[in-house]
Amino acid sequence: MPNRSLQQQKYFVLSAGVISLVLLVGVARFAYTPLIPVMQSESILTDLSAGWLAAINYIGYLCGAVIAASVSSLMLKDTLYRLGLIVAVLTTIGMALAENTFLWAFMRFMAGLSSAAGMLIGSGLVLNWLMRHHFRSELSIHFMGIGLGIVFTAIAVDLMVDAYNWKEQWIILGIAGVVLAVPAWRWLPRPHNGSLTNSGTALEDRPPSKRFFWLMLASYFCAGFGYVISATFTVAMVERQPGLAGSGELVWLVLGITAVPAVLFWEHVARRIGTLYTLMLNYLIHIIGILVPVFYDSLAAALVSAVLYGSTFIGIVSLVLAMAGRFYPTKPAKLMGKLTLSYGAAQIIAPALAGMMAEQTGHYSGGLLMAAGMMVIGTLLLGVLIVTERGSLKTLDAT
Repeated sequence: MPNRSLQQQKYFVLSAGVISLVLLVGVARFAYTPLIPVMQSESILTDLSAGWLAAINYIGYLCGAVIAASVSSLMLKDTLYRLGLIVAVLTTIGMALAENTFLWAFMRFMAGLSSAAGMLIGSGLVLNWLMRHHFRSELSIHFMGIGLGIVFTAIAVDLMVDAYNWKEQWIILGIAGVVLAVPAWRWLPRPHNGSLTNSGTALEDRPPSKRFFWLMLASYFCAGFGYVISATFTVAMVERQPGLAGSGELVWLVLGITAVPAVLFWEHVARRIGTLYTLMLNYLIHIIGILVPVFYDSLAAALVSAVLYGSTFIGIVSLVLAMAGRFYPTKPAKLMGKLTLSYGAAQIIAPALAGMMAEQTGHYSGGLLMAAGMMVIGTLLLGVLIVTERGSLKTLDAT
C-alpha cells in the first residue's frame, strides 16, 4: 500500500493535472466560447469567422494529438507538457494583440496545440505516475479540471463583460493563466522512462483487438461532432434567442458546474455496469442535450440542455481516454492521441459547417441536428462493439 508521503504526493500530482486543464483547456481553449458574443457585439467577429477560428483551434489540437501519438519518451512528453503551459499563456494574451484574423488564427492554432499537452500528454503523465505508484488507474479527478476551467471562464467573463472590452478580457485571462501555470508546473514530478513500477514490478500493455480499435475510433469521431458544435456556440446560441440576451454566461456556468462532479459519477457507474455500457448511456443522454435547444427556446430549456450536455461530454472524454490508458499503461498517450485524432478531425469539420449554416440561416438548429445525427451513428457503433468484442471488454473492465 502507498505510504502517507506518497498519499500526499498523489494529491499534489492530481492537483497539478486539474490546474493544468483549467489553464490548457479552460482558459486557452474554452475562454473563446463566452467571448464569441462579446467580440461579435463589438463587430470583431461574424458567425463565419467565429466558426473558422474554432475549426483552426481544433486543427491545432489535432496536430497535438499527432505529436502525443508519435512520442514514446516520457521525458520528452514532460518537456512538451511544460512547453504547453507557456504557449497557453502567450496565446491567450496574444488574442488581444491585434484585430487581425490571420493573427487570431495562428493564436487559436497554437492554443489548440497547447490543449493537447493537458488533455493527452498531461493526462498520460498523471496516469503513468498513478500506476507506477500502485494507485487506481483512473483519471476522474484529473478530468474535473475541464469542468472547473469552464466554470472559471464563465465567471471571469461574466464579471468582466461590463467593465472591460474584449482585448482587456483576453489580457486578464492571460495573466490568470500565469498564476495557474506555477502549480501546474511545480507539482507534477519529472517522470522516469521504463516499464517498472516503483516497487520493481512490470507494467504490462494489454492492447485491444483491431476491430475494437477501429470501431471505437469511428464512434469517437461521431462523439467529436456531437461535442464541438455546442462547445463552440453554446453562449452565442443562447444570446441570440429572443428574451435570453445576457443569459449566455449563466448557461455556460451551469454547463461547467455540471461537468465537475460528472466525471466521478460516471466512473462509479462504469465500475458497476462496465465502461462501454456507461459510454453508450452518455451518448444517449448527450443526444437529448443537443436536441433540446432545437425544439425549445426558453431559458429553462437552455439550462436543461447545459446540464445534459455538460454531464455527458466530460463523461465521454474521460471514459475513452482512461480506457486508452488502461490498455496501454506504459505509453497511455499514444492510444489517447490516436483516438483523439479521430475526435479532433470531427472538431475541425463541424464548427466550420455550423458557422456556415448559421451565417446563411441566422440560427444554429441545422448544426445541432447534424451533431445529433452523428451521435446516433456513434451510439450504434458502440452497440456493435459491445456485441462483438466480449474479450476486449473483459480486459478493459478487469484493469
